[in-house]
Amino acid sequence: MRRGGPSVLGIVLAGGEGKRLMPLTADRAKPAVTFGGTYRLVDFVLSNLVNADVLRICVLTQYKSHSLDRHITTTWRMSSLLGNYVTPVPAQQRLGPRWYLGSADAILQSLNLIYDERPEYVAVFGADHVYRMDPRQMLTQHIDSGAGVTVAGIRVPRTESSAFGVITPGSDGQTVERFLEKPTDPPGLADDPEMVFASMGNYIFTTKALIEALQRDSEDEHSVHDMGGSILPQLTDRGEAALYDFSANHVPGETTRDQGYWRDVGTLDAYYEAHMDLIAERPAFNLFNRSWPIYTHSYQLSPARFNAGGIASESIISAGCLIRGQVTRSVLSPGVVVDPGAVVQGSVLHDNVHIGRGAVVRGAVLDKNVEVPPGATIGVNPERDAELYTVSKGGVIALGKGQLVT
Repeated sequence: MRRGGPSVLGIVLAGGEGKRLMPLTADRAKPAVTFGGTYRLVDFVLSNLVNADVLRICVLTQYKSHSLDRHITTTWRMSSLLGNYVTPVPAQQRLGPRWYLGSADAILQSLNLIYDERPEYVAVFGADHVYRMDPRQMLTQHIDSGAGVTVAGIRVPRTESSAFGVITPGSDGQTVERFLEKPTDPPGLADDPEMVFASMGNYIFTTKALIEALQRDSEDEHSVHDMGGSILPQLTDRGEAALYDFSANHVPGETTRDQGYWRDVGTLDAYYEAHMDLIAERPAFNLFNRSWPIYTHSYQLSPARFNAGGIASESIISAGCLIRGQVTRSVLSPGVVVDPGAVVQGSVLHDNVHIGRGAVVRGAVLDKNVEVPPGATIGVNPERDAELYTVSKGGVIALGKGQLVT
């Protein structure tokens, strides 16, 4: 972010394994998982940063990063004339022959990126959440507060706190009094005891504070070297952490329904439910916001076709799809084929999935290149599905890339 404003370097943490999203992450990094038909999860954070004029961004990768690296380098091409870039940065082992020990260690091992750019502020954002956000508004509060770090927080039920870092705000509503990583029984908020502030995994640091915190953390042999588990508690104890309430953030083109929408799609159930949020008449998250677009790669494909009585309702149908059966409440990525007599209900189908004649697919997530033979069923016989496929706690059936269907 320049143009006369403060200089900001974006660092996107994209190195996690994504074990809870298996089998979709069996062959790719979690941020590279397809979402909403044509997007990758990483596209949401990158779009938010770029829309906010943060135009120099490093994406730190590690596990199974090939498809993620390829997507970033082929899709996210910025103006080299202006010195802008989005670049993947693999684990470099600059501090010895070891992989990243945690998200804080990932940045510590990549401090050369910060030293090269010499930004005033560093925006450290997660790579695998679905949301719209204008980081400039968070940056303004951070600068005004004089804090070393500002962490974005969103209200969630206290019963869900064990899945998040939990922020206890001070009496001023902005200072972070305590930061607890995935607590089982944290205190509720003063104005709503059944709610807590969950960390969104988005931080803005004053550069000096970040470097000093990372160096202190590297010297602590008991640290887990994690941004939420180590760096935030450290800066909180030093009185240098502030809270940014995500509900105060507004982007152009938002609706009253999708303002403040944020989803951590770290599990199959959350991933599936976030897709269902897209397809309502008044969607909980509106992909059709041209004032704050989500950018991605545009496939060179023909428009979707509907032949032989094929029909789709309450669905997202991507380019290159051929629908000759019935599709309802589903999201179809490019190149999906649904043959005559086939029924697809409440499902998410990735690139080039083929549903054979007379087959039935319900409540499923099928990764790319899965072929469902004619007359086969998924989501009809729960006991059989549990024997053959991955089934989530919420009953979502998931098949990995190219998995055989019998």
